[in-house]
Amino acid sequence: MTARANLHRQLEQGVAALGLTLPAGALERLLDYQALLERWNGAYNLTAIRDPAEMVTRHLLDSLAILPFVEGATLADLGTGPGLPGIPLAIAAPGRQVLLVDSNGKKVRFLREAIRALRLEGVRAVQSRVEDVEGQFDCITARAFASLADMLGWGGHLLAPQGTWLAMKGRAPDDELPGIPPGFAVRGMHALAVPGLDAERRLVVLGR
Repeated sequence: MTARANLHRQLEQGVAALGLTLPAGALERLLDYQALLERWNGAYNLTAIRDPAEMVTRHLLDSLAILPFVEGATLADLGTGPGLPGIPLAIAAPGRQVLLVDSNGKKVRFLREAIRALRLEGVRAVQSRVEDVEGQFDCITARAFASLADMLGWGGHLLAPQGTWLAMKGRAPDDELPGIPPGFAVRGMHALAVPGLDAERRLVVLGR
């Protein structure tokens, strides 16, 4: 069995374990993204994870674990790095306008190439500090990007009035909850079971 076929089986089993149904061709596009990330990683140092199977677990499946919580027509992924979770979410649920935000020029160059190569319609990448981004979004995602206080302090203006903020964390960030700025509240906290990942993952859902 080829290396790609092994990754395909791992991804397929992981998606099934998460209880997700993805559109036709999504698994192949997710693996195309993983391959692109692996190829660019040598020169651009986009992620500390080098092993392809670990990329499937820690990048693809970890990102897809929050898909059931994503809602609305527009999404901003703040501190996206090489496109996580924004690109996997855009592949898994196309039709949404997605803005990928990162201040690192190399990462944004990779993002623009990934958008082009994967033909991701409605997805844009911008090199900017979060506090300088304009607009409002129905859903905002942020993966291990900063404390809840900093996330909302820098990017709270981007959340639409009825919008949903999805903060991806490791362990439950109980010590960060008192720092949430006025005007925002925790709507829920969910333990995420990422297939193949032996580590705590939490999703904090916030709103206005």
